Amino acid sequence: MQRLHPRLAVLLLLLSLALPRAGAQVQSVSRTTLNPERYGRVDFTVTLKAEWSDPYATREVMLDMALISPSGRSVVVPAYHEKGESGAPSEWRVRFAPVEAGDYRGSVILAVQGRPQAPVPVAFSVAPSSARGFLRPAGPWIFRFDNGEPFRGIGENLCWESRSNDDSKFFKALHQDPRFNYDYLLGELSKDGGTFFRTWMCPWNLPLEWHHVYDTARYTDDTRRFNASAIRRMDELVEVAAATHTYFMLTIDPHGAFLGKGWELNSYNQANGGPAATPKDFFTNPEARARYKDKLRYMVARWGYSPHLAVWEFFNEIDNAMYGQKEKIPDAVIADWHAEMAAFLKAADPYGRLVTTSVSHRDVAGMNAIPSMDFSQKHIYRNTLSIPAVIRQYVAKEGKPYVIGEFGREWDWSKDFNAIAGEMDHDYKLGLWLGLFSPTPVLPMSWWWEFFDERHLTPYLKRVAMISDRMLKAGSGAMREIPPGWTGPSITAYAVDCKGAAFILLVNEGQTAVSGTLALPAPFAGLHEIQEFDPESDCFMAASVTRGSVGLTIKPGSVLILEADGAP
Repeated sequence: MQRLHPRLAVLLLLLSLALPRAGAQVQSVSRTTLNPERYGRVDFTVTLKAEWSDPYATREVMLDMALISPSGRSVVVPAYHEKGESGAPSEWRVRFAPVEAGDYRGSVILAVQGRPQAPVPVAFSVAPSSARGFLRPAGPWIFRFDNGEPFRGIGENLCWESRSNDDSKFFKALHQDPRFNYDYLLGELSKDGGTFFRTWMCPWNLPLEWHHVYDTARYTDDTRRFNASAIRRMDELVEVAAATHTYFMLTIDPHGAFLGKGWELNSYNQANGGPAATPKDFFTNPEARARYKDKLRYMVARWGYSPHLAVWEFFNEIDNAMYGQKEKIPDAVIADWHAEMAAFLKAADPYGRLVTTSVSHRDVAGMNAIPSMDFSQKHIYRNTLSIPAVIRQYVAKEGKPYVIGEFGREWDWSKDFNAIAGEMDHDYKLGLWLGLFSPTPVLPMSWWWEFFDERHLTPYLKRVAMISDRMLKAGSGAMREIPPGWTGPSITAYAVDCKGAAFILLVNEGQTAVSGTLALPAPFAGLHEIQEFDPESDCFMAASVTRGSVGLTIKPGSVLILEADGAP
């Protein structure tokens, strides 16, 4: 019997391992949404047969729906594995939100070990709708929906639902109150005039990639690649956001995932079967990067259809993860990781959703300039008056929008906020007004949502939203900073020209009343009457204009907004 040469035998063995197993194919494709509409969710169920060790590892098996839109644009929609085992018929899903009305055509393409199999054609028609679409960048002041409508986010951090074991010294019972769930929180936010919130994925909230959870009875441990209890709740969150007409920024990982207990339980840790030996290795290891990209792809495939999931945020306060190690993770490593992941996410998400990340207070060299990052952000505590200057500094430096993702009078959760409740309330209100008159598309978002809910403070958002709506309506979203024209003792003053109206903010943070003169901007100087709004009384008053100026007295610790309409 003739024997193969040993080198040839090895070559044939390697080739056999590289080729997909015989019989891999898409067996059926069915559209389960009967009447597709523009921006609505269109569902498809795909049955296929293939072999894999991990159905979420795209290098093993990957399913896409490749379409040509009515305008001729190429659209690739990733699919996700729903159920079924390797080697047997399995069920996959496509969730698609068409951004155009008309006829779509294309095919479903299965790739096994990087090799495409025979495509299965698809075709369907999409009816027009009145939906606004997805949010897009539109300069430093606003976002715009696909239909052109301007948007400024007004809201707060709602980063997790109630925990079953909270570590707060003074507010443990409050933070564990079961009423603090997404249904209640988003219902109250929407009712109170809010439109935007920020929430986390972490071991106790939406723990998508956590095998072990803690401080929660809402989620359960799960050894599978993605935690099924997190998937179910994330499905529900997207629907609740849609029902309440709110939009959110999803923080994919907290910095605590790379410190202490978080790293001990992190699924990327080699001790838990992951690819990374250290937190730094998570950012540099090619296997860890590939695994993370597969997670991003899954998230796009499952929840990307919803315009209410407005922003992908990679990390909460990534600088704390960098500096919290025995040896700091270099800036270049973090910036390079973000550049690669942001570019990948922009390419994988067929809707071009907004992408960002955040720092606590230390910038990461080179990160803000990454082209695929739509805006940058940091968090400010104990220094709310600095918010306008910080925003303007970064907008001027980076040439892109800037957001204060967290702010507050106090960050230290070991303190009793009831002792400074008045200061906390004032700071909450002040941050919103300073943000409204600064070039940012999302107003600064407060922390301590349970505390402020308990104090019935969130209805104050209605007052901010009312002025914001007037500003957006006056100029259809056009905004330009102008000199406020204040003459008198030093106060905080900002003015914005919204084409059809000028809006002026005056803040007296002193201990005594301040009197002075406000000279109206030139286009409005000929008016004889303007509207004066006192947020505390929630009342408008007429302010008389004499020779283009207004005499005003501003009470200590108060905010005053003036609106001059209809330039002659």
